[in-house]
Amino acid sequence: MTTIPHWINGSPAAGDGSQTAPVFNPATGQEQARVVLGGATDVDTAVQAASAAFETWSESSLTQRTQVMFAFRQLLLDHEEELGRIISAEHGKTVDDARGEITRGREVVEFACGLGDALKGSFSDQVSRGVDVHNFRRPLGVVAGITPFNFPAMVPLWMHPIAIATGNTFILKPSERDPSAANFVADLYQQAGLPDGVFNVVHGGKDAVDAILTHPGIQAVSFVGSTPVAQYVHDQATKAGKRVQALGGAKNHAIVLPDADLEFAANHITAGAYGSAGERCMAVSVAVAVGDAADGLVAVLERKAREIKVGPGNQPGTEMGPLITKTAQERIENAVTTAHTQGATIVVDGRGLKIEGHEDGFFTGPSLLDHVTVEMDAYQEELFGPVLAIVRADSLDDAIDLINANPYGNGTALFTASGEAARRFQRKVTVGMIGINVPVPVPMSYYSFGGWKDSLIGDSPIHGPEGIRFYTRPKVITTRWPQPTQHLAAGFNFPTSN
Repeated sequence: MTTIPHWINGSPAAGDGSQTAPVFNPATGQEQARVVLGGATDVDTAVQAASAAFETWSESSLTQRTQVMFAFRQLLLDHEEELGRIISAEHGKTVDDARGEITRGREVVEFACGLGDALKGSFSDQVSRGVDVHNFRRPLGVVAGITPFNFPAMVPLWMHPIAIATGNTFILKPSERDPSAANFVADLYQQAGLPDGVFNVVHGGKDAVDAILTHPGIQAVSFVGSTPVAQYVHDQATKAGKRVQALGGAKNHAIVLPDADLEFAANHITAGAYGSAGERCMAVSVAVAVGDAADGLVAVLERKAREIKVGPGNQPGTEMGPLITKTAQERIENAVTTAHTQGATIVVDGRGLKIEGHEDGFFTGPSLLDHVTVEMDAYQEELFGPVLAIVRADSLDDAIDLINANPYGNGTALFTASGEAARRFQRKVTVGMIGINVPVPVPMSYYSFGGWKDSLIGDSPIHGPEGIRFYTRPKVITTRWPQPTQHLAAGFNFPTSN
């Protein structure tokens, strides 16, 4: 049985090796590896390595840092298929879907390649007689990322390229459910010329997380996961004096107006709801059918859900793979049962799906629920699986009120042919990321990713300009160079410009 180690100071590290956890192949249901579970000692070892590396890496030139990023970007491109298969084998998503997440992560590396421009300071000449002011930004030191299972490559890539390119050193604590992608990326960084200790990986569970949140040598923590854990991470890390990015859960709605092209809307909502088996924080989990759009939309969504090919993620033609664990499979199927008990209509029932040759895999089919109300568990809970709930509304304003009353505010979408409706929607809805005829509105790398309300604890989104701000702090310098013969009197009053 393969054991997946940490990666510390440029090489694999077993730690004390006393605790390990199983890593499953979700398509077969079989354990395929063990991953070491680190704790405070392993985190401290990584911090020491990262702290030593920071002394030189923080003083490296922008040219050196961007050269590493350019090389790293090319290696991600060269090894995209291999990394995609690693992700598929541990997560269950299709290889093509995994390649898509690598691409979206690589876009942040490309953004980091241009940080020489983004890190430019400013200069103000003659703010007072003979006095100039300028500013620049400096890295924080050792920073850490705690990332979820659903995007084992992309979400970490939204963090560490910007942190490293701005001069920090980084410790990644990936999900123990699909840990191999993190080690593979660490090896690519080394091939790209990144000095040892700048990027480290510590695997583990809550013990490793708590050690990161409280270690005095870590200056900032980035987190993506569920809202309760995001709140915990934010509370503990801020209490320890750290900067925190804490992105939480979601319940993303897609509104469909009567003037929308129902075939187009249903096609994109289906992909947004069932892609990656719904295990995305930006998945469409609720379709709000407005007025006369409802019956026609449900009919097209039913047809498209039944057409989805479910199977192992590494098989050609597969559109939706298994869930990450047996527990997740059981939770989703129980949620469909509960929805039916509470009065929802099961239009498409994905429960009990068995794939020939993979009968022990963690598969469930797409489920489509109609006549869901806001009181039902299927609406209230973040299911994180291939279940799409249809809620009916009388008007666009009613649909907006529905979304605004929801505690989450991560992503939302509107399908319409009306520019007026789109403008009203995007101005009134209390959600951070909005798509107009786009079901999964993940911003490009030069914008920042983050929701509102319970989807973002605190006020710091991730990647893009906000990433630069988060991983650096400003220095403002006020300068005077008097002539040797010039003797300026110093006043005891607070200094002012003149």
